[in-house]
Amino acid sequence: MAFKPKSIWRLAKIVNFHLGLPSLVPNGCGFASDLRFFRKWECCSAGGAGVLAQTRDSQSTGFQENLNLLSNISKMEGMARSSDKNITRVLFCGPHFPASHNYTKEYLQNYPSIQVDVVPISDVPDVIANYHLCVVKTMRLDSNCISRANQMKLIMQFGVGLEGVDINAATRCGIKVARIPGDVTGNAASCAELTIYLMLGLLRKQNEMRMAIEQKKLGVPTGETLLGKTVFILGFGNIGVELAKRLRPFGVKIIATKRSWASHSQVSCQSSALAVKNGIIDDLVDEKGCHEDIFEFASKADVVVCCLSLNKQTAGIVNKSFLSSMKKGSLLVNIARGGLLDYEAIAHYLECGHLGGLGIDVAWTEPFDPNDPILKFKNVLITPHVGGVTEHSYRSMAKVVGDVALQLHAGTPLTGLEFVN
Repeated sequence: MAFKPKSIWRLAKIVNFHLGLPSLVPNGCGFASDLRFFRKWECCSAGGAGVLAQTRDSQSTGFQENLNLLSNISKMEGMARSSDKNITRVLFCGPHFPASHNYTKEYLQNYPSIQVDVVPISDVPDVIANYHLCVVKTMRLDSNCISRANQMKLIMQFGVGLEGVDINAATRCGIKVARIPGDVTGNAASCAELTIYLMLGLLRKQNEMRMAIEQKKLGVPTGETLLGKTVFILGFGNIGVELAKRLRPFGVKIIATKRSWASHSQVSCQSSALAVKNGIIDDLVDEKGCHEDIFEFASKADVVVCCLSLNKQTAGIVNKSFLSSMKKGSLLVNIARGGLLDYEAIAHYLECGHLGGLGIDVAWTEPFDPNDPILKFKNVLITPHVGGVTEHSYRSMAKVVGDVALQLHAGTPLTGLEFVN
């Protein structure tokens, strides 16, 4: 059922005036708050008009008009339900990454047949049954929530990470799950650029530079260059490729690991977004290795960049064993997912000085606690999960979401996505 905000607010004013129930008025004006209010009104009214009639003098003409309005609410909602059959609804889970839903709404503003809603994560299970397309963002969509999505056609990410979605549950419910390939939207390139920002920030001691400014000092601190460094890209997917392309002019040695090198060339050639042929990958990487080589490669690197997808095999992969294999004073950058790093191990190796610096765009819990002990170290840089958040990539991904919503509405094949089930 789609509750109309104007009707709900008129109803709220009536109930407030005649029953004195200010607590029923929602704090915000949106689908979820309207839904909570309407449910409270239904419970308190026990028939609505009857209770009001017993509470106030029903001879008042104005009051009779209000009673008529209340008695017609169900008819109005029935009409809304009928018109809603011609609307495809898109659900964005939670308020974070606001450009994702803002740009999507802007792209679809001339298409009244598509409704885009942003719902608080805590309210998603209550309303998910009303939607046809779900953009999960940071929400963990478990089997219980998915089982309620009886109109859902597609669950997707505004980006690539789907570790929060129970894909098996979605498959059982006949719901497709997909990501937006990062190599065609600029998402991977945006992440690669932020990675270089973090690398340079650590090498040039960004936090210490800020302190020098505050203390009115000049010529300190003494930083380091990327020139001559060995960079280990742990996970050579789309972000890894874009990073290697941008690192080449810095005069670094690039080593990288990937579970299967052949598969990347095949996928990239099929997407046509990266012309990985005629040895271009070989030109980007000086030494290639597989998963079994990660400790050896870590021992050679001055900078380790984590670009892996998060799954059961990679969760906590940067642990004490991995960190101890790194060169003393080397740097670690994580642009992928916070769960790839073992928090306790990171804290220990920062404390003892073995880890020369940490740059992260993703954290173990998000939003990250600004008072977390890890942030006390002057050689730690953190950004608020903005690797892919650029005008170019977000406009591109909003177009993909908008086009997919229009395709769902028209019943045509869905394009621009990478399906995982």
